[in-house]
Formats: sequence, C-alpha cells, structure tokens
Amino acid sequence: MSDYQAMQAKLVAEIDAAADLDAVEALRVAALGKAGSVSALLKTLGGMTPDERQTQGPQIHALREAVTNALAARKAALEGAALEAKLAAERLDMTLPADAAPKGSVHPVSQVMDEIAEIFADMGFAVATGPEIEDDWRNFTALNIPETHPARAMHDTFYFPDKDAEGRAMLLRTHTSPVQVRTMMSKEPPIRIIAPGRVYRSDSDATHTPMFHQVEGLVIDRDIHMGHLKWTLETFLKAFFERDDIVLRLRPSYFPFTEPSAEVDVGYRQEKGRRIVGGHGDDDGHAWMELLGSGMVNRRVLANCGLDPDAWQGFAFGIGIDRLAMLKYGMDDLRAFFDGDLRWLSHYGFGALNVPTLSGGISA
Repeated sequence: MSDYQAMQAKLVAEIDAAADLDAVEALRVAALGKAGSVSALLKTLGGMTPDERQTQGPQIHALREAVTNALAARKAALEGAALEAKLAAERLDMTLPADAAPKGSVHPVSQVMDEIAEIFADMGFAVATGPEIEDDWRNFTALNIPETHPARAMHDTFYFPDKDAEGRAMLLRTHTSPVQVRTMMSKEPPIRIIAPGRVYRSDSDATHTPMFHQVEGLVIDRDIHMGHLKWTLETFLKAFFERDDIVLRLRPSYFPFTEPSAEVDVGYRQEKGRRIVGGHGDDDGHAWMELLGSGMVNRRVLANCGLDPDAWQGFAFGIGIDRLAMLKYGMDDLRAFFDGDLRWLSHYGFGALNVPTLSGGISA
C-alpha cells in the first residue's frame, strides 16, 4: 500500500467514526482546510517534475476526492439520524386548533366599485379607464366648459406648474369625464361605458375630500333620448340598493356638457339617524335627496370629439362612489374612508371571497 493509500484509509476511518457534525467539520478543516494535510499535498504538485506529477498527481487527487466523499456521506448520515431522532421524539396534536391567520378585508370603495361594474356589465356596459393627470382641453374645453367657468379656478382644481408639449395646462382630473372624451375620440359608436376612478378637487369637510371616487356613464347611439337615461339609472339603483321601491325625480338643471340636464333625486326616509333609500319622496315620512347629475350629451361635446351630432345622440351621468357606499352601508363621515383606521375597516370591510354577483347577491 502506498503512502497516499494509507493516508486515505486513515482519514476515511476517522471520518466514519466521527460522533457528530462538529467532529466532521473539524476533520474537514484538518484535511481540506487551508492548512490541511490534503491541501498541503496538493500544493506540492507545483514543485514536482512532470514525471512526478504524472505518477503522483492522480493519487493525490484521488485522495482528496475520497476524503470529500467520505465527509459528505458522514454528514448526511448524521443529519439523517438527527432528523429521525427529532421526529421520533416530537408529537403533533392534530386536535388543537390552528393558529389564527391574519385576515385582510376589501375596502368599501373597492367593494362598491365591483358592485357597480357587475350591475352595468349586465346591462352591456364596458369599463373604461384613463390617466389621473390630464390636460385642460380634455378635462374642460372639450366638455364645453368655458375658460371663465368657476371649476377652472385654482380653488377647485389642482394645477401643475408645467404645461404639456402643446402648451396646454396640466392638472389632476376633477372628474372622470376625460375618459368619455378619450373614448369618443378613439372608438366608433355605438358606445356604452362606465368610467370609475379617483378624481381630485380642492375641498374638504365631512362630505367632501380633496381626493374621492366617481363613476360616470356614457351611452352614444342613434335615437337615444331621456327615457333611456331614466330607465338606465332606475335599473341600476334598484339593483345597487337591492330594492324595488326606488323612485326617481328628475329636476331640470344646468351642466355645460349636457343639454338638457337633470339633477336626479331619490326618495328616502330617516331611520335611527340613517338615511334609507327607497319610497316616494312625497310620501309621509319621506323626502327627496339629490343623488347624481345627468343629461343628454351636448352637441358641442359630440362635435369636439369628432362625432356628427346630427347622426349620434347620447346621455351621460356621474355619481360619487364614496357617497353610494355611505348611503348603502350607513357610513356618516366621508373622511373616515381615507383615515387608514384598521378598526373602521374591520367594521365596514368586506371579505375577499365575497365577490358581488347578480345571481348570488350584490351585497356581500
């Protein structure tokens, strides 16, 4: 037996006899570490003649490989034995309840957005989106809102100091109406869309916040009239509030982007300090409450968006999503929606699996 073979037999025997992982690690360092015995032999190869390297090199490399394999095998055997011992000693009581997992909840605004989308999808509407940073042409001018209109003033609108490449003022959109403009300019009629999203206005109190959520609807087709508008809104509100006694009252109003325009009131009653939507506003114990604005799309808006107002007509409406949530689920302060209070969310939040469906129920 050569010296290398004897050394290999000795090292492998010591490794096989190692009692624990610490002993295996110590033997690895002693043999293969920087100052290890096998490492020292490998360093001698550089000073050997070619003939010596040819005869002794394979034996030294075989020694290193044998030691390395022995170390890996002994380590695996000791780890396996430790695992077996641990499994044999431990017991898991399957009758104990599992630890409570943290639960998330869906914000009421997100829930109501899903409810609205589900209802309008059933009526053939698509959901359209657009950027929250807009130019003043799409946000105001295309919608027949003159430069002298109060909504353009700094106290209502958040403007940016920079202008776009065409010199137009840039701003945080004050409504989702620019989505209607973008849709009419990019898609051929007939059009049936809703445009939900965040909007921004400089206003803050119990019923107003600088950022809030709005959904607007738009229908463009031939021979559209106010009757279609009223039926659409009535059908939507009955499904949303899950009541058949929803009664609407359309009052003449003015919006630059619709003509004729109408404020839509809904009948309601007070019950334990909460407004309950439903019933006729002129009935005993009932009253009327303004809920949204609507009207027939102004001919100038159609023309600004590249549509022939003599061939196409349409209606539009807009309503605050946060306000719908407040009315349906009994919330009394709009600011609470954005406070980030987990106690509020645990009270009003919705389960992630409670997806609104017309067949299973809109409300979670």
